[in-house]
Amino acid sequence: MAGSLATTCIAFAAFHTFTHLASAQEYTNSDGLVFFTGSNGVSFGDPATPTGPYTEPTERVTITQTRRPDDVTFSRPSTSGTETEESRVTTSTEQDYTIITGRETSTRLSGNFSTTATSTSAEPVNTQPCNNYVELCERRYSNITEVGCHNSPFVRQNNAASNQHHEVTTQLHDGVRFLQAQMHWIDGQDEPHFCHTSCDLLDAGPITDWLTEVKDWVEEHPFDVITILLGNGGYGDVAYAPAEMYVPWIESTGILQYVFQPPVRPMVLNDWPTLGNMILKGQRVVMFMDYEADTERFPWLLDEFTQMWETPFNPVDREFPCTVQRPPDMEDDKARDRLYLLNHNLNLNYPLFGSDVLVPAVVLLNETNAVEGYGSLGVSTQGCVEDWGRAPNVLNVDFYDVGDGSVFEVAAQFNNVTYNRECCGRAPNGSARPTIPLRIEVVLLVALLIMIHG
Repeated sequence: MAGSLATTCIAFAAFHTFTHLASAQEYTNSDGLVFFTGSNGVSFGDPATPTGPYTEPTERVTITQTRRPDDVTFSRPSTSGTETEESRVTTSTEQDYTIITGRETSTRLSGNFSTTATSTSAEPVNTQPCNNYVELCERRYSNITEVGCHNSPFVRQNNAASNQHHEVTTQLHDGVRFLQAQMHWIDGQDEPHFCHTSCDLLDAGPITDWLTEVKDWVEEHPFDVITILLGNGGYGDVAYAPAEMYVPWIESTGILQYVFQPPVRPMVLNDWPTLGNMILKGQRVVMFMDYEADTERFPWLLDEFTQMWETPFNPVDREFPCTVQRPPDMEDDKARDRLYLLNHNLNLNYPLFGSDVLVPAVVLLNETNAVEGYGSLGVSTQGCVEDWGRAPNVLNVDFYDVGDGSVFEVAAQFNNVTYNRECCGRAPNGSARPTIPLRIEVVLLVALLIMIHG
């Protein structure tokens, strides 16, 4: 018994040393699981890599466009501040920022390949950035590397399940263009919520609140294309809820007026339009769902794994191998013709009370999010280029602001553009998350031992 207690104490000490627990902690029971909440803890028995129904299409289907014509206008804020003005983005008589074409450029460089025009003839010069860079306007969506917020809605001080410091509007203002989140259904609720693994651990509220905030930002930024990846968290005893249970709530936010309509399914790299083309059409929100997307009924809700693959989930290896984990058993030639996402949110794996616990590696964030150095985002992205011949489309990170914009600098390097923006929104209290006082550690340790051995 003494040996067991000693082992428990050592495990707890290791857990605390590497996770910097917050000053406010609590323990709750839910379905037999003990949740340890604080600024950087995790649930005991953190879930394994998600899996679900993977289907490999045997043919490509042409999709009839039903939502938007090719020649459209979009609204922008009135300069007088009283009403909305409409401006056709293909004209430039009054506004010099509207010289955006939908064509693709073709020069091949390292990293992402289409970067600069090859024609030497005199042409109008576009001065309006697309996704913060003029150079990206004529680049295919599939030929751009963007910074992604892993678990974008999970912003909660002193909570174990937080993955970001800033709310989604700040994320987008800072330059994030890929947002990922997990949807769940709560017993007794008639609307899905964004929750981290379990709504007992972190409930970020109804999905409509967050999606409406995103929609409002998109509405105010007519020259930006964003991507949303929705995780299907299931419903009751059903592993994954059908898409039709989520769609009415997504539609109610108004965000679908900006949604991208794919011309075919599944999309391969050369099927994707340029950012300029998407902006001209007003289709500036690309929306994926990981499982049970039901693209026949909802063609705008793209099935993730028939069009994009991911590197290992919840990575614990600082080498960040750029290998295909989901969908499993994908052939290399197919992987090379799809979008791909680099999961670069490092975790530490500790044995605790007989379970393996994944702990966000907060103490290594400055290195993990860095431009260079062992375990850095820059080195990992370069490794992906060496393995696959092109950079990842998404650099999915925790606490993107740690590093003062280093994650955006990495994306810029592999887009062959110059990063010159200021970053980022200040973290809560302007500092790292606080540690828990020793006296509270002792109380919590005693409480844990009573719960485990009582």
